[in-house]
This record gives sequence, C-alpha cells and structure tokens, in this order.
Amino acid sequence: MADLKHPYFPVDAAIPGYLPNSTPVAELIATFGAIVGAVIGLTLWQTTRTAKPVRPIDKFAAAWFALCGFLHIAFEGYYLVYRYQLPGMSSLFAQLWKEYTLSDSRYLTHDIFTVSVETITCLAWGPLSFLAVVGILRDWHSRHVVQVIVCTAHVYGVALYYLTNWNESRVHGVAYSRPETLYFWIYYVGFNLPWAIVPLVLLQDSWLQVARAFAALEERKRE
Repeated sequence: MADLKHPYFPVDAAIPGYLPNSTPVAELIATFGAIVGAVIGLTLWQTTRTAKPVRPIDKFAAAWFALCGFLHIAFEGYYLVYRYQLPGMSSLFAQLWKEYTLSDSRYLTHDIFTVSVETITCLAWGPLSFLAVVGILRDWHSRHVVQVIVCTAHVYGVALYYLTNWNESRVHGVAYSRPETLYFWIYYVGFNLPWAIVPLVLLQDSWLQVARAFAALEERKRE
C-alpha cells in the first residue's frame, strides 16, 4: 500500500508510514493543556508547603522548571523513543507531535541537528530542570548554579533552533514550516518564544542574587 500524501513542508519530504490525525486539534490541545496545568498546579502547591516562604519569582521559576522538566523528559523523550514510528501512530503525544511538526517537519525527517539537540535536552536539561525545582523548594543557594546552566542552555538552544531553520530558508530555499499563520507564527515562533524570554528573566534574577551574596560576603570580611 502506497504511503498517504502528507501535509508537511517541504512537499517532497520523505515521511514513510504517515497517517493523518484522528483527534480534533482542539481536543488534543485541551487534553495536553490539562496535563500541563496539573504539573504547574502541583508545583505551585508544593511552593506553599516549604519551611520558609518562597519569593513570587521563585514560585514562578519552580513552575517553569517543572514544566520544562516534564516537556523535556516526557514529551521530547517520547519523540526520541518513537521518532521512526511517529508518523503512523495515534497516541496523544504522537498526534500532538504530528500537529506541531506542521510548523517544523525536521522532527519527522529525523534531521540530525534536531535529533541531537532533543537528545541533549532530554538527557541533560530535563533532569537539571527538576533539580532546579528541588533546589527552590529546599532553599538551596546552589540552585542558582543549576538555574544559570539550564537558562543559558535554553537561550542557546532556541537561538540555534530558530537560526538553523532561517538559514536553511535563506541560503538553500528550503522551508520546513507551512506558511499559514497558525503553523509558522503561533506554533513555530510563538510556542518556542518563551524559551528565549523566560530564561533571560531568571538569569537576571540569579545574577542579582549572586551579586548580592558576594556583596554581603565582602561586607562581612570588612567587619
């Protein structure tokens, strides 16, 4: 049986075994949103049960890193494990990936850069994100080291993610995203943009916290 014609760009991309999604997009997003909401809600609840009060920005950071850990390990890890079978699968995560990849078909063509970055993200940044959550909940001062590492990795990773796609289009004329606003501006640009903005906010906070700690240390030395 011949493979069904797929809706991805470039139109000649080889995606064997492709089957269209059977679940409406709204239902997929609502289900995934409920899971994400549960992860964030549980984490925020945990921040209310700590021995010391948690700063508002640290509550936000805990929820953010919990979300990152879940996405990196569960969602992106799922992609890495099933990437060759994904086009023909109909599980929740598989259908979500097939919907998202309308904005970036590199995931379904096993692009070397994409697979490599996702592997590092799943194995390194996912666990470190959860370690940052633990550090916030237990008030580890050293968690700022983890926070700086993960935030820097996120900014660097999303910059590479955007630039490799942009350069492929500019230099080689290859488009991996469908041109519709939903797929390019909302899925591709919008869904990834938080990983360029939030890490910068948290990096600034870590910068200030570390600077204040060293300033206080120097002050004590002078006494």
